Amino acid sequence: MVVDNTGTISYIRVLKEDLTIFRINPNEGSVPDFKAGQFVTIGLHIPKEGKIIRRAYSIASPPEQKKYFELIIRWVRKPLPGRLTTELFNITEGDEVLWVKPTGIFTINHKMHDGTDDNRRMVLIGGGTGLAPFIAYSLHLKATRSKREIVVLHGASYVDELSYRELLSELEIESLDGQSNDWNFRYRASISRPQEWFNRTWSGQKGRVESFLRPKAGTDRSPLEELVGEKITPENTSFYVCGWQGTVDGALDYLIPKGFVTERQKRKDGSYDVKFESYG
Repeated sequence: MVVDNTGTISYIRVLKEDLTIFRINPNEGSVPDFKAGQFVTIGLHIPKEGKIIRRAYSIASPPEQKKYFELIIRWVRKPLPGRLTTELFNITEGDEVLWVKPTGIFTINHKMHDGTDDNRRMVLIGGGTGLAPFIAYSLHLKATRSKREIVVLHGASYVDELSYRELLSELEIESLDGQSNDWNFRYRASISRPQEWFNRTWSGQKGRVESFLRPKAGTDRSPLEELVGEKITPENTSFYVCGWQGTVDGALDYLIPKGFVTERQKRKDGSYDVKFESYG
C-alpha cells in the first residue's frame, strides 16, 4: 500500500526550459533516513486524469541533508508530453506535492563480496539527469570523510545541461588544494554535440560520456586512465553507471571486454565491479 506524505516546493532553479532543479521540504518532520543513490516517488493529482500520477526520481541531495529532497528533473516532451513532468513544470514555489518514503538498491558498496572493505577507486558515470545519484554519493562520501578516490564523469548534449558543474568543480578544487588528506575527487564532463552553435565555447571532452573509456587515437590509454595516472582494472576500480539504457550499454561495451563484471552477472565467488541503473 502506497503511503503518501505531503511536501512543499521550497526552491526551483530553471536551468533551461526542460531541465529544472527542485527542492521539496516535508510538511511534517524531516527527511527520513535513506542511502545515497536511492530514489523518492513524487505524486501529483492530475485534473485531466482524475487521479494521482506518481514517478520515481533519484535524490541528488545527500542523506545528511534533512531539510529537503533535491531532485533534477527533465520535462518529458516526446513522443508525448509526460503527465507528471508537465504538471511539475507548471508549479511554483509554495505549491504542495506528495512523496513516498525513499527506497532503491543503487547504493554505494562499502564492502567486497568477502566482507573486506572495498577501497577501490569509484568511477561514477552519469548521462543527463543520471548524474543525480552521484551528487548524493559525492556529498555523502565527503561528509563521512571517505578516503576513496572518486571520479565523476558526466555527459550531456549541451553545456547548459551540465547541471552541477559548479558544485563538482568546487569539489575537485578542494581536493587539489590538498587541504584534506581524506578528500580525493575528480570531475570531468563531455558534450555529445560539440558542433552545435550553443556549444561553441566548449573545449573539453567531446562525444558521449562513455568516450572517456575509449583509448585515445595513437595511444593505449583512455582519457580516464590519463586522468588517474594508471591502467584501469577490476582490481583497482569499481564503476557505477546511471542514465538512459544507451549510456549503460555504451559503458558496458568497453568494460566487459576488459574483464569487468556487473552486479547482475556476478562471478562464482559473488564478486563484481559494475553497478548500473537505467531509466529508459
